[in-house]
This record gives sequence, structure tokens and C-alpha cells, in this order.
Amino acid sequence: MAQTLILRIPATGRATAEWLSVDGAGTPLGETRHGPLAEAAAAAHGARVVVLAPATQVLLAAPELPPGSGAKLARAVPFALEEHLTEDIERLFFAVGRRNARGATPVAVVARETMRGWLADLESAGIEPAALHADISLLPDNPGQTVLWLDQERLAVRRPGALPFAVEVAPIADALAIAGVIADPESADADTKVLESAILYVTREDWTRVQEEFERLIEKFETLRIQILADGPLSLLARALGTGDAVNLLQGEFARATEYGSRFREWRVAAFLAVGLLGAHVAAQAIEIRRAHQQTAKLDEQIAQVFASAMPGVPMQDPRRQMQSRLQLIHKSGAGPQLFLHMMQAVTRAATQVPLTGIDAVSFHEQTLEMKVTAAQVDVLSGLSQALAKQGFTAAIQSSTPIAAGVEAHLQIRPAPAGGR
Repeated sequence: MAQTLILRIPATGRATAEWLSVDGAGTPLGETRHGPLAEAAAAAHGARVVVLAPATQVLLAAPELPPGSGAKLARAVPFALEEHLTEDIERLFFAVGRRNARGATPVAVVARETMRGWLADLESAGIEPAALHADISLLPDNPGQTVLWLDQERLAVRRPGALPFAVEVAPIADALAIAGVIADPESADADTKVLESAILYVTREDWTRVQEEFERLIEKFETLRIQILADGPLSLLARALGTGDAVNLLQGEFARATEYGSRFREWRVAAFLAVGLLGAHVAAQAIEIRRAHQQTAKLDEQIAQVFASAMPGVPMQDPRRQMQSRLQLIHKSGAGPQLFLHMMQAVTRAATQVPLTGIDAVSFHEQTLEMKVTAAQVDVLSGLSQALAKQGFTAAIQSSTPIAAGVEAHLQIRPAPAGGR
């Protein structure tokens, strides 16, 4: 019987991992265990290991991508997600999943440094993973209700037919409001919010901690079912193994070496023939190739000079595509610099009205200002949104994470619709 070990590596602030052995159907073969990775290595011997990484360090998205697959599709992903990212694309790794029946292609984005750290920790413990997913990507999709999973201070949310996302905010009422599950009492449309039916998965320990909070919020749901995870969340997540739209991060530069070896063995005869034909062609066309190489070198040098003068400070990878993309952005942005300056002036005025701690990152794409800000508490973010609304802009909180100084949030600021001002 095929055996799989589900190993959930610890998130920041947690000292131990947790793991569970399941059969081919995802049925547990024992109880969930906790401990260091070195202890999990013993249970991993002879089993297929599926690693679950903390989703707070992975962005899940389903951008609109052109038809195709393989390297062509992978090259298109960073451009499709560029406006949603605040970090340098060169530092990020993009993993692409299978296109689903709805035509959407799930994508997972993680910092390359973070991926290397996870794999180094697993290797030092003697664990070779067969797959690596963001833990919330295995949260089941329920067509009839919103699925909630409370894991200590993190709330994961999955609406029917949509990708899951996570919010780390306390108290629980603020997390539910930021996620859009319940109405935000400070929102102008709080009275018109359609009540949602939801099911909450929670461990016994977490339920003891938040039970009173949920009982006070019960009227904000159409229906709310509570499912206690007596042995932790791994038995729940195991049901989605091999199904759904969970993206395996072990691909591309992080693909397992064993996969490359097996693929080479399958194609080695064809590869040897191709190498032989290529060698014969190069030998027959040596003079022409040498001349073409010299001409190409001169053209490359001229292209590099033009690219450097047009886009100073930008690494050149695919100059034609990069310059075409930049021209399209300039064309689409319309007001461009004027709108950007106007938006920054509005943010500056709003920041003087609320105790905003700092602005950590800013990017501007297609009349949208993406900002990463820090504040002492969640209420400050609502105050900032209201101050911007008075100046004709809408501010949407894309995500928030508690930090030592308070809350770190990703804001998306756009001009308000003409009829909404």
C-alpha cells in the first residue's frame, strides 16, 4: 500500500514541525506527531513526502494567462502579476499549476531565498520531498459555503470556486472583516452586506480560545458550522492530496534532481542523435556561423547601448519584450506621472491625519498605487482609507500581517469611480 507522509514545516515563531502518515486515499494511518525535522526524517523513510509550507510566505493567484504551456507560459507569469507585487521580480520564484476547467491557471509566488532556506532545512534533516505546497492550498473547496480554517492567529479563507488566502490579525472580528467574510461596521455598505454561510475548521485548543468571540458574531453569518479538528489540521488537508489546484513549488530551478534523471533516461537516445546531427551541421557550416556570430555580436552591442539609454538601471533579459511592456504600461497609464504625483500628495495629506508608522514600499501600475505600510493598529488603516476617500480615491487592504511594531499591510489605491465621489 502506497504511503505518504504529510510534513508541515514550522512557520516563523513556531519551534516544531508536525507530520502525519496517510494511505493512497488520504486516510490517516496513525496520529499526528510533533517535533523537530530530524525526528520527522525517521517517519519519512520509505514514504512519499509531501511538505506543506507556511502560506504567509507564499502568494497564491490565478492571473489571466495566454494559451500555452511550459517555458512560454512561465515567462508570461511575472508580467501578469507584476502590478500585484511589491518586491523585485528577480528575487521571486513563480510556480505554475495546471489550468483548471474554468480556464484559470493557479500560480504560487515565493521569494527564492525563502525556498532555498526551506530546502536547506529539509536536506540537513535528511528529508527529500516529492512535492511542496503552501499549506492553505490544500484547504477543501466547498461549493455551498465559505470554508474557514483558524490556525492560532491566522485565519485562512476559501470561497466557492476561488483560491484560498490568509489573514493574520487579532481579534477575530477584525480578521473576518478584513477578509470580507462579515460586514465591517465602519464601512459605508455594512448594512447591505450579504450574509455568508460558512464552515469553520478549528482545533480544540483554538476553539476554546475564540469560542466566545464567534458566539458574539453568529448573527453576522447566514449559517456557521463548527468542525473541531481533534487531531489537528493535517487529516483535513490530506483529503486534497492529488486533487484540486494546489501548486507544487518543486519545479523549474527547484525541481527534484531525480525527475531530471528519469526524464533524461527516457530521451537519451533522441538526445544523442540530436547532438550528432548538430555537430555535423556545425562542422559543415563553420565559416558561415563564424561570420554570423560576429555580426550578431555587433548587433547585440548596439541593442545593449540603446536599451541602457532607454531603460537605465534595468537588467537586460529580453530587450524587445521588456521595452514593449514598458511602452504598453506608459500607454495604458494615461495620466501617468501626473496621476502618480496626485495620488502621492493625497497619501501624504492622509498620513498627516492618522498615526501611520511608515511607508515601506511603493509601486505604480495602470493607475493603481500599490503600497506596503506599517501602522500601530488595524483602526489606523481604516482611518487612512477614509481620509483617502475624501480626496477621491479608494484604498483596499489586500493583506495584513501582525509585526512587532503593530500591523504591516498591503494597500491598493485607485481613483474612485466617477459616480462614487
